[in-house]
Amino acid sequence: MPFAVRVPEPVSPDPPAAPMRPLLTQSWLDLAFLHWAVDPADVAPLLPSGTVPDTFDGTTTYVGLVAFRMHRVSGLGLPGIPYLGTFPETNVRLYSVDGRGRRAVVFRSLDASRLIPVLVARAAFRLPYVWSRMDVERSGDTLTYTSSRRWPGPRGARSRIVVRTGEPIGEPSPLEHFLTARWALHSSFFGRTVHLPNVHPRWPLHRAELVECDEDLVAAGGLPAPAGNPVSVLYSPGVPVRFGRQARPGPERP
Repeated sequence: MPFAVRVPEPVSPDPPAAPMRPLLTQSWLDLAFLHWAVDPADVAPLLPSGTVPDTFDGTTTYVGLVAFRMHRVSGLGLPGIPYLGTFPETNVRLYSVDGRGRRAVVFRSLDASRLIPVLVARAAFRLPYVWSRMDVERSGDTLTYTSSRRWPGPRGARSRIVVRTGEPIGEPSPLEHFLTARWALHSSFFGRTVHLPNVHPRWPLHRAELVECDEDLVAAGGLPAPAGNPVSVLYSPGVPVRFGRQARPGPERP
């Protein structure tokens, strides 16, 4: 049933204050955030049941292409795994809000270079991870992220992103907070929609210049191919992250 009225929670650059028993721990390092504006009508059919596109100004939502290094994933309080838990990743993500007004991201794809974590994430969490050949290289202030999809299809979907990092951002803009300060994901899990919260320190964000972007991951995720340059390009050296347990979105909130 569609929502009549929705009042999303405020966008906060700081994580929720409530304590959370960690289900998963990891670090996200050397992140490049690229975002394009998209029509909410193109996004709505791609979101889990019980969620709708989260808009910045009431009319515009965004698709994000985020490339980074996953570092030492672990679960249930165990030490981080150095090899299997450390790998490049590139995800295509959308922005959602549920019936309780909780903002989150929805992943259309998560390319990763380690097959075992891909299989575990697909089986245990029903997340759309895919196995890809990937690399992250740094030369001075320039980072290059490459990805070419192996399995599952479409085989060969790829991305090559080159960014040049700039000065730290003292106070990010409201749009920059909207795109990065996300404390949960929404996902479909055996026919129901779940809400998986996360916490981490406030993002240390830097300006970044997009040197090159050649990708078809966004279109492979069911969205129109981006037209023109991203409206936002950011870099972050990274943060440690904890994920909590999944929860149902719950009833609508007026």
